[in-house]
Amino acid sequence: MEEDIYLHKLNLRNVKPTAIRLLILRTMMEMNRAVSQPDLEEKLQTVDKSTIFRTISLFLDRHLIHAIDDGSGALKYAVCSDDCTCSVSDQHVHFYCEGCHRAFCFRSQAVPVVQAPEGFVLYRVNYVLKGLCPACAARPDKD
Repeated sequence: MEEDIYLHKLNLRNVKPTAIRLLILRTMMEMNRAVSQPDLEEKLQTVDKSTIFRTISLFLDRHLIHAIDDGSGALKYAVCSDDCTCSVSDQHVHFYCEGCHRAFCFRSQAVPVVQAPEGFVLYRVNYVLKGLCPACAARPDKD
């Protein structure tokens, strides 16, 4: 059953499966890309903005989703894989399309390893490629 996937993901991260949390998680997974809070607000117009914000914060805290700073001015969020701990070794490359302004996770491409100088402690890596996604690249009106 499809609903079991969402319940499994929430239970794995010790998140109580309320109707709103299930709805937000399902929406994020169905959009099949990284989404911003305004993206979710537009898609889920019947859900209060503060509820969406609190749910995103909870999901981030429990490592159910990860945040992406793609340089667009709005953080994007994507659902983590079941084995993700959001550590540096779990980080992957992201792609920001300058045509449609969507961000995509390239989960199979790990972030290049950079050795920080002695004394520095690395917690997060943000590695974003920018260009055009296949749909935008195929458009005849692209610049």
